[in-house]
Amino acid sequence: MALDGFVVANVVSELKDKLIDGRISKISQPEKDELVLTIKRGKDSYKLYLSANASLPLIYLTEESKQNPMVAPGFCMLLRKHLNSARILDIFQPGLERIIRIKIEHLNEMGDLCIKYLIIEIMGKHSNIIFCDEEDIIVDSIKRISHMVSSVREVLPGRPYKIAQTGEKSDPLTITLDEFKASVLNKPLPLEKAIYSALTGFSPLMATELVHRSSLGSAPSANALTEEEGLHLFRNFEHMREDLINSSFSPNIVFDGKEPVEFSCFSLSCYKDLEVYGEDSISKVLETFYSSKNTVSRIRQKSTDLRKIITNAMERAVKKYDLQLKQLKDTDKRDKYRIYGELINTYGYQVESGAKSFQALNYYTNEEITIPLDETLTPAENAKRYFEKYNKLKRTYEALTKLLEETKADIEHLDSIKTSLDMALAEEDLAALKEELMEFGYMKRKFSKAPGSKGGGKVKAAKKINSKPFHYISSDGFHMYVGKNNYQNDELTFKFATGGDWWFHSKKIPGSHVIVKSNGTPLPDRTFEEAAGLAAYYSKGRENDKVEIDYTEKKNVKKPGGAKPGFVVYYTNFSMVAAPSIDGLKSAE
Repeated sequence: MALDGFVVANVVSELKDKLIDGRISKISQPEKDELVLTIKRGKDSYKLYLSANASLPLIYLTEESKQNPMVAPGFCMLLRKHLNSARILDIFQPGLERIIRIKIEHLNEMGDLCIKYLIIEIMGKHSNIIFCDEEDIIVDSIKRISHMVSSVREVLPGRPYKIAQTGEKSDPLTITLDEFKASVLNKPLPLEKAIYSALTGFSPLMATELVHRSSLGSAPSANALTEEEGLHLFRNFEHMREDLINSSFSPNIVFDGKEPVEFSCFSLSCYKDLEVYGEDSISKVLETFYSSKNTVSRIRQKSTDLRKIITNAMERAVKKYDLQLKQLKDTDKRDKYRIYGELINTYGYQVESGAKSFQALNYYTNEEITIPLDETLTPAENAKRYFEKYNKLKRTYEALTKLLEETKADIEHLDSIKTSLDMALAEEDLAALKEELMEFGYMKRKFSKAPGSKGGGKVKAAKKINSKPFHYISSDGFHMYVGKNNYQNDELTFKFATGGDWWFHSKKIPGSHVIVKSNGTPLPDRTFEEAAGLAAYYSKGRENDKVEIDYTEKKNVKKPGGAKPGFVVYYTNFSMVAAPSIDGLKSAE
């Protein structure tokens, strides 16, 4: 997950194809470390996004617009002065460095043609955008680096531009077999690390891919390879280099479900078990990947508070359940007290005055038992005392039995909300879960002052929730819907689905309701399997290899009166075991 030298090469290839001979018509700086250049070439117009953000350096073509500050920063004003209407002559990458140089031609104040360079360095916290003249003297940069910040390289106006040192790494574009052996295969390091630490532009991902293509993943270290294995690795490296030189790129994103996990400019055989989406543009890949990644990160960050509320409520409910179980166990002796009372009433005439106990035949078990007595009470009073104990424990048992059912339902409800939270992909999904937590008292509802009220009248703070279920189409063309939360589960099952539609749910664990619209047509076996895979994937058992799934026609699913959202009962059903998966399903969203 990095803009390595290979991806930068793909970006350069795309920019050369679209921007050479284009003219810069607009320059903006929406953030302190970002630039957007609008470039017109013929009838086409492109926006080139450049970011020197320490945590997210990027360069790609985009169609998105960003709001600009009221007053343009100094670096932006400088570029406007020199580069407005300037023509792009060339775009190139030194070696396989994570550096892009844009060669630009413009007219100076005297009307003479001049050459300038806009240099984008994509190097993590050292990323920068540097503006140089024809002699590579720095005019200015978006980040000025003095000797106080870096003793290795200053980036200041008037200083000569120098490429940041990448250590003793070799250039993959020119390296020979002997040099490859010396720089890579002689290292006592894990093979992947030996590759990316020895070759410029290689990221851990590309090193892993090279090793995987060479089927050498089990190698203990680089210097442990045999002569044949080392040659095989180099041949696969040459194939990768040939694709790079010929610009034979295949931009793609690797997804684990809805979450992007990697991107690359080459097909990644090391991720063959995950979903791979190809694009025709590396810019689309970068924009989609980081947009999706930012969305997932933002949702996870915003869900932290909700997760904490659910966790705390769950811990309280579990402690409460354990305490109630312990109290219920204490009521186990209630029947013993009832039998004591009955036997005293039956054989009380045999009890001697002042006796502390007496033996009697328990006619329920036909065994002799010893019954403790209070010597200060009569047999009738002793019997009454035991019946009172029995009735008290009986009432406690009945109350606790009901409370245990309620507490267990609370735990299951919270567990289902937590499962829904794990599936949340948008702010609307979080809003729906937040509403459910407030409705059942796990969160306090925020109130706002009623308009025009003087006495502090309050109204409920309302928020429109637009969250919609997941929508897939099976390989056989059947529409399948997945509830993202308990409200949607109820909506899908009892308002959207009709009697002949099919209903799927994970057995005995929280999960989404999955509805397959049958339209009166029998479902093929493949659709049953795909729907079961969906129900397994959108359940608490998502990380398991297999999940047991119950399925039945919707008409067999009922909702008990007063049941919590998402809770249903069904008695006529089938079951199958399915692997959690959404692979091969077309999303209709």
